[in-house]
Amino acid sequence: MEDLQNSALKFFSDQELCNADIVPPAQVRARIEVSVLNFLKILNASNPAISDLPLIQRKYSNSRVNHGLLTELSRVFLSNSISTRSLMRPNAAKAFVRVWKVMEMCYQILLQEKRVTQRELFYKLLCDSPHLFPSQTHVNRTIQDLVALLRCSRYSLGIMASSRGLIAGRLTLQEPGKEVVDCSLCGSSGFAISGDLNLLQRLVLHADARYIIIVEKHAIFQRLTEDRFFHQIPSILITAKGYPDMATRFLLYRINRAFPDLPILALVDWNPAGLAILCTFKFGSVAMGLEAYRYACNVKWLGLRSNDLPLVPDQSFVPLKPKDLQIARSLMSSGILLDSYKDEVAVMIQRGRRAEIEALYFHGYDYLGKYIAKKIVQSDYV
Repeated sequence: MEDLQNSALKFFSDQELCNADIVPPAQVRARIEVSVLNFLKILNASNPAISDLPLIQRKYSNSRVNHGLLTELSRVFLSNSISTRSLMRPNAAKAFVRVWKVMEMCYQILLQEKRVTQRELFYKLLCDSPHLFPSQTHVNRTIQDLVALLRCSRYSLGIMASSRGLIAGRLTLQEPGKEVVDCSLCGSSGFAISGDLNLLQRLVLHADARYIIIVEKHAIFQRLTEDRFFHQIPSILITAKGYPDMATRFLLYRINRAFPDLPILALVDWNPAGLAILCTFKFGSVAMGLEAYRYACNVKWLGLRSNDLPLVPDQSFVPLKPKDLQIARSLMSSGILLDSYKDEVAVMIQRGRRAEIEALYFHGYDYLGKYIAKKIVQSDYV
């Protein structure tokens, strides 16, 4: 069955789906060396030229949703449409040079057998080439360009995820040779998720939970852990404090693979951004380029949803902002939303308002746990 699932990932509507490989350092260095040699070969040819860099486009127009034939899991992939970085185009010249500069840095990192975060890489590049990398955004985009060029993951390039994630509840973690961490005893702050994917891969996991609950907001996560909600409903709570980073998604994926029978439920604000966060966990993200599909999980939407709005006092609703409407339009045009999710977005737009989870505190600080428990018992999630 697994072979059949994997083969289904290769093609969609007769188009090859692209992804970033997880490869050892020696192979990544070899890919970099081949790129350099090819560049020099064209530069030294009888008709010398500066070759463009062919990159897989990171746009929704180049994305496909691969719907599982044997499971409910759907994932976002990029197909073979190419964009280029060219030194000869004024608006792309700096981006072209940035790719080679980051490639050089990654080669050195791999030679030294080190790993760095994107933030650490930014400060190194800021010191070396401030005119090329004036902001973190330039570094992040260039890393994705390099992933698209070399077809290998960020982690394979020696770049670690900067994790914001926390986990708590009915789960124990153990790195080989070290003490067991009981995530139910970590207090209201939970256990900090490491950005080292290799370490997360080595963790030995044990759980007696019945559900996994993704919590959008740190404050809500703290409330639930403070109330020991995971004992009321045997569960694992996980938060990325907003849009998920790669490490949080990876650990969730590992837990899901270790305990595939545990439903994964998401508790997010009733607004376009909340749904976008859920969709990143559920489908992946085009913004992550060739790593878009990786670590997608079959997440269900627990709340807040439109059928919960009678619980929200009228004065707690907030008007949608232009950014909310922009996210809503992006979601509706993405091709990834389930029909029930589209209906929710349509209601948001029609009402022109959004609601936050904290609005449920109108009923008392202990109401949130009761609300979640009732929805779980009634299987009220989509």
